[in-house]
Parts: sequence; structure tokens; C-alpha cells
Amino acid sequence: MDSISKPMFDPKEHQHLRYNPLRDSWVLVSAHRMKRPWKGQVENPPEDNIPRHDPNNPLCPGSVRANGEVNPDYESTFMFENDFPALQPDAPDPGSDHHPLFQSKAARGICKVMCFHPWSDITLPLMKPAEIRRVIDRWADLIVELGDAHTWVQVWASNFLPNEPALAERCQRDFMQKHGEPMLVQYARMEAQAQERVVVENEHWLVVVPYWATWPFQTLLLPRRHVLRLPDLTAQERDSLAAIMKRLLTKYDNLFEVSFPYSMGWHGAPTGSYLKEDMSHWQLHAHYYPPLLRSATIRKFMVGYEMLANEQRDLTPEQAAEQLRKLREEHYKVEKTEGEGGMEN
Repeated sequence: MDSISKPMFDPKEHQHLRYNPLRDSWVLVSAHRMKRPWKGQVENPPEDNIPRHDPNNPLCPGSVRANGEVNPDYESTFMFENDFPALQPDAPDPGSDHHPLFQSKAARGICKVMCFHPWSDITLPLMKPAEIRRVIDRWADLIVELGDAHTWVQVWASNFLPNEPALAERCQRDFMQKHGEPMLVQYARMEAQAQERVVVENEHWLVVVPYWATWPFQTLLLPRRHVLRLPDLTAQERDSLAAIMKRLLTKYDNLFEVSFPYSMGWHGAPTGSYLKEDMSHWQLHAHYYPPLLRSATIRKFMVGYEMLANEQRDLTPEQAAEQLRKLREEHYKVEKTEGEGGMEN
């Protein structure tokens, strides 16, 4: 018998791989790297004194955009077609006679821009729940408006299924065929029972740092019941969604006391011709991908090994969830202004 005992595995100390069933890929977790002193890139902190109305901001009410269009004096959410869209509805077809190594196909669609609020200094966590609810309703309306004619609707609407949702489509379908239950329905139930990676929750929604998260404080927003697409949500579920989004995004901002940057998007069952198919393997969900790692000025970048070999993260998802979970739900800007007469909204 070996006299030297092997150390017990500790996810906070020992690197390991975690499987992402939504992407059929693996993430390298190396939590011990958080102990190293930081000598990497440091960003300038984001500007905090943003004017409520900036006539030079092309998204403000009444502003003139680059194409000469004048925005209306909108008082709520405002949506318009992108002045310089990546997708256009009338692009010609490149044809189908291509070599296997040089393939192309038609890409058509519509690109929208959505302004959540008329004030430049107001972000979602500082908006009232009723205002966030209007954003949610507009997201849902857009899917109804464009879904019949487009395979994928996500502010940009396309006649093809993009790479990420195509991967999620395959993985969720395969899981359903093997296990007889939608992947994310089962996953949400198990995370709600374990509580280890839960950040916030309410009657209708659950937010977790997913077991397979790549970005430091990445989260996954899931409904508690089986829902295919945003328009399928009830009025109560939409109100509940507005409330939990405000709670999550307030925690994000409070983490480093900064307007927390992130990319966010909804993944629901594809539309277009898929509307006529059985898509019960899908579960509506939203991804939040924030890049900040150690502070408001230190970001995570996907470089080197991560671009050429394997996605990697430093702190564990459990550690990230604990940090977010412990944060207060009163926004730091509101707390700072309470002694100065309060924040107008």
C-alpha cells in the first residue's frame, strides 16, 4: 500500500473540468489561480457622472441619428430599425453551387435597436418594476411580430438559426430523447433543491451561476415551469420576471459599486418553420455574461489557451454565487443619494 496518501479533491483548490450540456463542451475550473497577484490589464473605471439627457447621444429622445432620422420624444421603451444593420431583408442569394470548403448561403433579416428608458443615466436596476415590465412586454411583442417570418428573433431577427441557439437546439433535443424530460426543467429543479449556486429566486423564476459557467459572474435565468418562448409567459410571470431582473442586476452593480457591464440574451424555442414542430425539448432561459473578474477595473478576456484550446475560469461557480447572494438588494446609488434628498425616478 502506498504510504503517501493522495490529497482529497477540493474544487476550490484543485483544477478540474466541468461539462456544459447546453453546448456539449467542457470548461476548465482553476480556482487556485485567484491567489495570484494581478499584473494583467487594468481598465479605466466607467464614467459615473452621466447626464440625464445628452443631445450628442443618438439614442436620446429628440436626438438626430447618423442617417438624419430624428428620435421621437419617447417616454418609455423605444425601438427602431438599426441605421446600419448587419442583416437586411432583401440581400441577394449567393447561390448553392459551392465547393465543400467554400460554402455560403443566404442571410436575411432585420436588426432592431431598443432603448429601455429615455434617461441616459438610468439602467435596468435603477428602473421601476413597471418600467422593466414594459421592456419585457416589448421583447415578447417583437417575437410575435417577427417570429412567423424569421427562424430566430433576438432583437436581430434572421432567416437562419445562429450557431449558439443551433447548438442549444441539438443538445436539448438529444437530452430529451435520452432522459424524457427537458434538460433545463430538470436542471432548474435540481438547482432549486441544492441551493448551492442560487443567487436569487421567487415564485416563478430562479437565477443561478450555472455549474458550467465560463465568465466569472455568469448567471442563468430560468422559469420554474416549462415555457417555450417569452410570449408564452403569463402576466404574473412577467411581473415576477421584472422583479427578479431588478434584484439580480442590483446585486451585479453592488458587487464592485459600478454600473456592471454584461451581455444578456434570451434563448427560447426557434420560430419560423419551427412554430409548426414539436419543440417541447426547449426551455426558455436567459444568459448573462459579465466580464468583470476582481474589481471594476479588472476584466476577464478570452485569450490564448481559451481561444485555441479550452474555456477556463478562475473562481468556482459556487464561490461566485455566494458572493452575489450575500450582496444587499438596495442599489448602492440609491443608498448614497438617500441623504441628499433621494433619487428622482
